[in-house]
Amino acid sequence: MKKKGLFAKQKTYKPRKHFDKGTKRYELHKQAKHTIGSGDLRTAVVLPPGEDQNEWLAVNTVDFFNQVNLLYGSVTVFCTEATCPKMSASPQYEYLWADEKTKKPRIVSAPEYVSLLMDWIQGKIDNENVFPSRVDVPFPRNFKVEVQTIFKRLFRVYAHIYYHHFNKICELGEEAHLNTCFKHFYYFIEEFGLVDKKEMAPLEDLINNLIVNK
Repeated sequence: MKKKGLFAKQKTYKPRKHFDKGTKRYELHKQAKHTIGSGDLRTAVVLPPGEDQNEWLAVNTVDFFNQVNLLYGSVTVFCTEATCPKMSASPQYEYLWADEKTKKPRIVSAPEYVSLLMDWIQGKIDNENVFPSRVDVPFPRNFKVEVQTIFKRLFRVYAHIYYHHFNKICELGEEAHLNTCFKHFYYFIEEFGLVDKKEMAPLEDLINNLIVNK
């Protein structure tokens, strides 16, 4: 069924990463999509029997990067430098930007933060020293740490969308799609311990109502 409304625009905020057909990751990507299609999101995130955990993390990192990329691209019409001069999830949770080039954390608007984030993640994914594309090249020892940092920052995008733009999304009748995407994301980070509980505090009530207490 073709989706209508906000997320049907299929607007991508940044160029999306794809897997080459015939590769191991392409097959894992297809397997993940097939399992998601069954409707059981909790089962969909579990490492398939006999598969390498790092390969599974790599495939899903790219898939969730694409998913959040698409979701945020759909809210850029009302997430602007004027409406969101700071990247935050309430006055209590403000996110500063820092990376390998910008060591000192700095205040940026939400759109700038997400733009910098998407470029940063794309750079990680394209870096053969971090995400090796050849199956005969081992993953770096700190690979899971790299993945944890990526997911921690992707979580912040969800936190910002929910706190600052959820009412608008509800007005457009798109909250079910957003909630489904977040549930899938949450099950994955919980399955592999990718985001600390304290980092998830901004969405604690949502997580309890949407997932934990169901």
